[in-house]
Amino acid sequence: MEQYTRYLGFDVSTATIVIAEALAGRERARNLGTIPYRLNSVSQWIRRQPDASSLLICYEAGPTGFGLARHVHRLGVACEVIAPGLIFHKATERGKTDRRDARKRAEDLRAGSLTPVHLPSEAEEAFRDLVRARAAAIADRRRLRQRMKSALLRWDIRPDHLLSY
Repeated sequence: MEQYTRYLGFDVSTATIVIAEALAGRERARNLGTIPYRLNSVSQWIRRQPDASSLLICYEAGPTGFGLARHVHRLGVACEVIAPGLIFHKATERGKTDRRDARKRAEDLRAGSLTPVHLPSEAEEAFRDLVRARAAAIADRRRLRQRMKSALLRWDIRPDHLLSY
């Protein structure tokens, strides 16, 4: 197993990435700042780090996909994507902020309490997107058909043979 000395928690949103760092040991994580969510900004930030091989980065899986993790891997830095449902939350934790979430990710990563998800290839992710889009289109078609049948019934029109597919 590789030894990391810097554990970074990213809180990724559509516009920004909040970065927090937990050093090896037991001290609390600290916020390092916020960068725009652009791959070139992430590259520049990583290149400014003194020893990128000592970094381990994690962020929550979300609608932004896995492109960020693949990009970070190409830069030679370890990166894990965490399933949001597998992250432990205390019942007393209230209020969600990006900075707090990033610190919590970094501390949990250092403690080894996060479970990473499988990082799909670009082809696998594209296929998943296609399957999801097809399922959504089928559900949309069903809802539209039900709406049309309801409207026709309200108007006392019963062409069941036309809408039976």
